[in-house]
Amino acid sequence: MRTAVITAAGQVETREIPVPDIGDSEVLVRIAACGICTMEANLYAGRMTVYPAAAGHEISGWVERIGAKAATLEDMPAVGSLVALDGLPRCGACRSCRRGQTAICVALQGHKREDGAITMGAGLAEYIALPASRVWSVGDADPAVAAMGEPLACVVHSLRRGGFRAGDRVTVIGAGYMGHLHLAVAAHLQARGVAVVERDEQRLAAIAAAGADAAVTPEDVGQLPPADVVFVTIASKEAIASALAAVADGGTIVLYGGGPGGPPAELPGYEVHRRQLTVTGSFSHEPDDWRAAAELLRGGRLSGRLEALVTARYPLDEVEKALKQSAETPVYRVVVTP
Repeated sequence: MRTAVITAAGQVETREIPVPDIGDSEVLVRIAACGICTMEANLYAGRMTVYPAAAGHEISGWVERIGAKAATLEDMPAVGSLVALDGLPRCGACRSCRRGQTAICVALQGHKREDGAITMGAGLAEYIALPASRVWSVGDADPAVAAMGEPLACVVHSLRRGGFRAGDRVTVIGAGYMGHLHLAVAAHLQARGVAVVERDEQRLAAIAAAGADAAVTPEDVGQLPPADVVFVTIASKEAIASALAAVADGGTIVLYGGGPGGPPAELPGYEVHRRQLTVTGSFSHEPDDWRAAAELLRGGRLSGRLEALVTARYPLDEVEKALKQSAETPVYRVVVTP
């Protein structure tokens, strides 16, 4: 089978390797679509330097073969079914995993394959073998939308971390891809209103059209009703300042966006203390988040919104174009379809 490997900054090669074997508790999936996330874009741009990387962790595909034990599971998708995949492994043994906090497992990067590539999802390929526990049925959907199961699970996790409840007012800082997903999921789960703060005029207009109850620049945050939960999907001092201005006394700020080497956040301790604010982080996802995300996909409730976020589609033979566009150009989601 063909598999793409990022070998250095600005360099990717397509290799031929055997179709993976599966164990009794595993499933072989023929990949239908793989989204290019920030991690893959950073690897290609050289902002992350884990090479050679078999990347791609936002994956959908069709069940090709099922291991003997996996086939006995009550809710195991049938051969030929479209599924979304949890592409990043958990070790199950570190302190975080043993406490049930698998989102912060110390071993999110996988093992080295026989070709020497480090498996960081390995979804930029034609086939993938995964444990049955990481395979989720999504019904009939556009494969590019089904590949959004992983980021949707991240957003569900973010809402859980923020203690979101139906009827809460929500403000999202940042109108990029993850900002759109926070808007879509919070609105679907019956937020009282979802406002978005964004500086870029085009993105501000796009998220207003996508259904935000209000869309304002950082200078106009004071016009918004105080939010019970604020989700910060970009990393900057301005974003933190906007969050502090947007959150209600007693409310919660979730730091969702961020990256190694990003700008330091200025979080005034006295203001957090006096206003009784809760500030927390959200990273990755856990099994319950996947269960909710798969249900959102299976019901088709967000299909129209999600399809609108597919910026471009490339075949696997043009994976370098996909990575280059994601690394250099503002996009929502670029998808590779083997």
